[in-house]
Order: sequence, then C-alpha cells, then structure tokens
Amino acid sequence: MEKNSLSINASYINLQPYQELYPDNNEWHKPVQSFGGEAVYRHKINTNGLLKLYGAFSTVNFDVTQQDINIQEGIRFGMKNRNLYFNASYKDFLKNDWSIQTGLSYANDYSDLDIIDDSVQDTENAAHLKLKLSKFYNSRFRLNFGAEYFITSFNEDYTALNEDTYNYTFNNNITASFVEANIFFSKKLAANIGLRGEYSSLLNEFTASPRASVAYKSGANSQVSLAYGQFYQNPKNEYLKFNTNFSAENTSHLIANYQYVKNKQIFRAEAYYKDYNKLVKYNTEQPLPTANYSNNGGGFAKGLDIFWRDNKTIKNTEYWVSYSYLDTERDYKNYPTRATPSFASQHNASVVLKHFISDLKSQVGLSYNFASGRNYTDPNKSGFLNSKAKNYNAVNANWAYLISPQKILYFSVSNVFGTQNVNGYQFKNQANTNDVFESRTIKPAADRFFFVGFFWTISDNKKDNQLDNL
Repeated sequence: MEKNSLSINASYINLQPYQELYPDNNEWHKPVQSFGGEAVYRHKINTNGLLKLYGAFSTVNFDVTQQDINIQEGIRFGMKNRNLYFNASYKDFLKNDWSIQTGLSYANDYSDLDIIDDSVQDTENAAHLKLKLSKFYNSRFRLNFGAEYFITSFNEDYTALNEDTYNYTFNNNITASFVEANIFFSKKLAANIGLRGEYSSLLNEFTASPRASVAYKSGANSQVSLAYGQFYQNPKNEYLKFNTNFSAENTSHLIANYQYVKNKQIFRAEAYYKDYNKLVKYNTEQPLPTANYSNNGGGFAKGLDIFWRDNKTIKNTEYWVSYSYLDTERDYKNYPTRATPSFASQHNASVVLKHFISDLKSQVGLSYNFASGRNYTDPNKSGFLNSKAKNYNAVNANWAYLISPQKILYFSVSNVFGTQNVNGYQFKNQANTNDVFESRTIKPAADRFFFVGFFWTISDNKKDNQLDNL
C-alpha cells in the first residue's frame, strides 16, 4: 500500500510586459512581481493514522504612483512583502473508540511599505498549537474536546519624512479550550452543542462562547438546519499597536439553511442575522497613536444567500447562479453615526457557464457579475455616507485548450465589453471659490484585463489536470 505522497507547485508573475502592452491609468515604476510555492507531504502511519506536512512561501513587490485629487503629483506607494507559512497535523483512531487530531502551525509575515516619503516595516510572527480528542460512546452520541494556544508577536518601525523613527510592538498569547457534543436523535435529526472559552493575555480578558446547531433531513435529498453561535476576536493589529486597553470584539450569529443535492444538482438557501458588539471606535481620520480609542461601536448584518448549480441538464455543460442580499449598518472606526459601510453592496449576483467541446478539446466559459452601488460621502450634501455609486456590471470570457490531458493553454478576458465601472469618488479637502468640493471618479486601473497561462500537472495519474479550477 502506498504510504507517502508529495505534491509541489510554484508560480511566478511579472506584469511588466503586460503593462507595456496595455498601460493603465497608474504610473508604474515597478509593476507587480510575485513568486510563490507550496508543498504538501502525506505519510500514512498505520491503517488510520495520517501525518500531513504543509509549507508555503510567497513574495510580492511593486512601486506605483496613483492619482489623488488633493496631491497633484499623486501618491507614490511601494510594497515588498514576504510570507512564510508551515503547518503539521496528525490524526488517528485510538483504542476504545477514541480518536485524536493534533497539529501546529507557524507564520512569518514581513512588509516593507514606502508611502510618499514615509517608510513602514511590519513584522508579525504567529504560532498555533491544537489538540482535539473525540470519544464515540455509541451511534447516537460523540464527545469532542480539546485545547488551543495562539502566540502572536507584532513589531512595526515607522520612519517619517524628517527621519524621526517610531516603534510600535505588542505580544499576545491566547489560551482556549472547547467541548462539543454531537447528538443523533434519529436518522433524520441531529444536534451539535458546544462551548468555547478563551483567555487573552494582552487584553487580560476571558470570554465564553456558546454555540449550537440542529439539522433535520427533510427528504431523501434535502436538509434544513438552524445554528446559533457567539464569536470573539481581538481588535486588529492597526489598533493594538497603538492601544491595548480594549475588550474583544464580538458577534452573535443566527443562521437558517436549506440544501438540496441530487444527480449533480445543488440548491442552497441561507438566511442569517448577525449582531456586532464592542467594535473599535476612534476619533481621528485614521488610526493614530494620539487617537482616543473605545469599544463603543456596534452594528448588525442580515441577509439571504441563494445558490444553484447544475451539471446534469445540458450535456457537457455546467452552470451555476448565485445571489446575495445584504442589509447592514455599523457604528465603528471614526463613524459619526450608524450607517451602511462603503464596502457593503446590497445586491450581488453572478452567473457562470462552462461548456466542453470534445471535438476541439476545449472548454469555453462565460460569466456575468453584478453588484449594486456602494455608499460614499458627498461633502456637498448633508449627512454621512449620503450617496450611492452606480451599479457594477461585467461580462467575462475564458477558453481552455487541452494540449494533452495534463497540459492546458488558457486565455481569459475580464469585462469583455469594457463597461465603465465606478469604485467610488474622491473629493478635495477644501471647497473651491464657489463653495463646492470638487471630485474625481475612482475607476478600476483598467477597463479590461487579459490573461494567458499554461498549466502543466505532473502526477502519477496521467489524467489529472486543472480544468475544473479554470
């Protein structure tokens, strides 16, 4: 029996030739260049035991000047980023119906940012250790419990235009434990009840998170479920590096789900409500060491997601349709009042179609994406986030040609018709002589994007390829 497997992949991207052929509205001093790779090793220790090792490495760097209505020469922004990630996991079945899952991970992320004449270097090291034990008492009851430990170290060096240097740093260790019961009342009805506790050394705070879900098999191919959970997370690094007098942000989730799966067809509908509490607020334009911080923020989000996928009705054709509705408001960051954030789009929809043409050894694809306009603040009107940008529309196309079962030539173009989409608007800081704040439209850097790629899969199975992912 084969006990070992190893997979490796790597990628390299350099957009300089592309920018020379199809320049956009940015001034590129060094176009995006990135390199990345990952490796996965699996070793079967015994009949049920499996050891898995995973490692990934990536780098990216670029230097660009972007337009800005308040700075005639634009804003120059350069970034060099390096990320290293590793994890190891082991799972096995033990005696007397016990099982074990354990693992550890380590991540190192380094960023060197140049913003006009300022320089920022961020380094974050993070480790995660986890142990989970499960006991199968009988066919109707299973108990899971375990513990986790998170270690985070963050350091930032900031050098201003006048060469003054500032250092911001923090360390945080989180200890967590959890217990979870899986209860099978019948072949159709099951429940999951759990409790998670966490202690943050940085915030000097303990939190308890109850969670529960119930699922009912409503038919031979359908299921309905209802879930409730409380979730906590520490404030972002951009706040903790300046202030640690916080409580954990938290949210309560209530989710109802229906799913139907039969003969290569899937239908899924999910409604949810989320209540946000203790969100971080500050009183400056952006997070600064001198800002006043608090946990007085809050908000909510409610919505509906619908998904349909069909790989049966039309021969050699797969398509899926998705739609999401979102109603959300938040009072956080430097918001003067509760409002719908600028990142939130109320309506989103997409249609994707893939068709394989056997005679041409090709797969052709079409997709359409829609997003309703997002809010922005127009200083020429009263109120906050008082205006809405126009809707987003894009038709995309792609073609994959099988040179051989494991070699694919791929071509795609986004926004085929060159729709003039709008990401928002930027206004001048000061009004003109007519007491009007002038503005500029924030558009995508380019109306279309072309991609040509070659994918070569190397494996023992000579039929493996990346076609399903294209």
